[in-house]
Amino acid sequence: MLLVGCSSQKQLLKEVKKTSPQNSVPESQRKDRAISHFINGATFEAEGDFANAILELQDALKFDTAAGIYYALAKNYFFLNKIPHALQNGEKALSMDSTKSDYYYLLSDIFSSSGHFDSSAVVLEKLIKRDSSQVNAYYKLATIYENSKPLKAVKVYNKLTNIIGDDWNVLAHVAQLQEKLGNIDKAADAYKNLLRLDPGDKSLQSTALDFYYRNKLYEKAMKLADDVLLLTPDNLHAREIKARVYLAQGKWDLASKEFSYILNKKDVPLESKIKIGAAYFEQSFKDSTLLPVAKQFFEAIDKDTTDWQVKMYLGAIAINEHNDSLAIKNFKQVTKLAKWNNQGWIRLAGIYYDNKKYGEAIKVLNEAIGSFPEDFTMNFILGLSYSQENENMKAKKYLGKAADLNPNNPDALSAYGFILNQTKDDSDAINYLTKALNLKPNDVNILGTLGLIYDGQKKYNLCDSVYESALKIDSTNALVNNNYAYSLSERGIQLERALKMVDISLKAEPKNSSYLDTRGWIYFKMGNLEKAKADIEAALKISNKNPTMLEHLGDIVFKIGQKDYAKELWQKALKMDSTNTELRQKVSKGTI
Repeated sequence: MLLVGCSSQKQLLKEVKKTSPQNSVPESQRKDRAISHFINGATFEAEGDFANAILELQDALKFDTAAGIYYALAKNYFFLNKIPHALQNGEKALSMDSTKSDYYYLLSDIFSSSGHFDSSAVVLEKLIKRDSSQVNAYYKLATIYENSKPLKAVKVYNKLTNIIGDDWNVLAHVAQLQEKLGNIDKAADAYKNLLRLDPGDKSLQSTALDFYYRNKLYEKAMKLADDVLLLTPDNLHAREIKARVYLAQGKWDLASKEFSYILNKKDVPLESKIKIGAAYFEQSFKDSTLLPVAKQFFEAIDKDTTDWQVKMYLGAIAINEHNDSLAIKNFKQVTKLAKWNNQGWIRLAGIYYDNKKYGEAIKVLNEAIGSFPEDFTMNFILGLSYSQENENMKAKKYLGKAADLNPNNPDALSAYGFILNQTKDDSDAINYLTKALNLKPNDVNILGTLGLIYDGQKKYNLCDSVYESALKIDSTNALVNNNYAYSLSERGIQLERALKMVDISLKAEPKNSSYLDTRGWIYFKMGNLEKAKADIEAALKISNKNPTMLEHLGDIVFKIGQKDYAKELWQKALKMDSTNTELRQKVSKGTI
């Protein structure tokens, strides 16, 4: 807010004296009256009585139309948040006298307060054009541009730097803006200059360390961390950044030393210590040698606390070490300490699931689900975990519950639809998958599952329609290409196209036995028995207990003339799948 100082008041009084409208009242009387009202208005303004100030200033205008009176009116209207009147008088003042910088600043503030930032910027640009030394105008203009036009803001700040030299506040803004624009090197230069201006500022050091780490400028982060630790060895943030850089570089032993220092400090918050241990625990899924390090961390933390999160991680570590009794002990303590907290269970189970440790996820959630039977995420992850372990009936129970709890979640609906298909509940499967597809129409996995179901029902028009839709979205999807190709081969149609599709699948996964079997079966349908035999034999080397592949190989060698070998393969396949009536007939008749 711009208040009129003593010097400004004197100037405005001069302006009032300068100008007088042509009328019948003697000039000397009109000026005196104008000045009197103006002074009264200024007094009311100083007292915060802006309404009476406006009345006095309006009376002053009856005797004199000086630009200063319009400016004062605009200011008081602005104080009362009467923006239209403030704008009207502010623009009038500036149009009458464009030499006063205060007029520009007031008009810019009025525009900004009403959300007209572009107009505010135009006013400031005019001021800078008239007087390029207006430092405050540069600041205000850059601030306006920061959110909507960051590149322009940087240019304005650079112009300001040319005028006043390196300024802490300007450089800080430039650093943030350059990072926002993706100009990491320029942002780094700004931080370098900031640190040069004030190398001992702890807040700045912390901000710069985070910036360097966040943008993977590890050498700069390490140098700054070392500089900070040289003067303040107990700076925990610098040690943590240094340790995290070591983690990012795969130098776990060096990271461990830094983290150990932090863990041994009594004033470090417990949550910070847990995060460190959690980082090692999660990384242990990729490098098993780190599991003892994570265990050591949590055991050290456990000596000073009974926090449930620590017990939970110790329980998870015990499961990985196949120490079930210790795991149960820790999880029971978790239940006692935080029976009310579902997030800990969910996070832990999520870690296991993401790392394909489905059995461990099941163990964790079975400990928790009794306390949280209506928790969507727990039911969902537990159902997915059972599905991955091929325990379809258990998966059906929990995924069905998840779909009921959150009927607008496409992932829950599609997962339940998939498991319903696995348990031969095709009608319900289609219902749930269709609901999921309505929520997520471009999901190739949902379309692919629907295509598989329609194919099994021999509803080929629907089958082909959803497969074609899926391929329009993702023409290289390996699973969709394979399944569609197999469907076409079973029907003996579009075999050349089917061959091209399965080749796309095999390009993505050359060792996938199902894809090799599909290509072999297409060759069989095309009459190329040698290539068919080679592909399916290759598939059986990868997956030798697959009854479908054994039956396919039997059909091929039968056509080649190896009838006894064919019957042997069919019999072996029938032992694995006794429900296959067509296969039983082949074995019984000894022919296709």
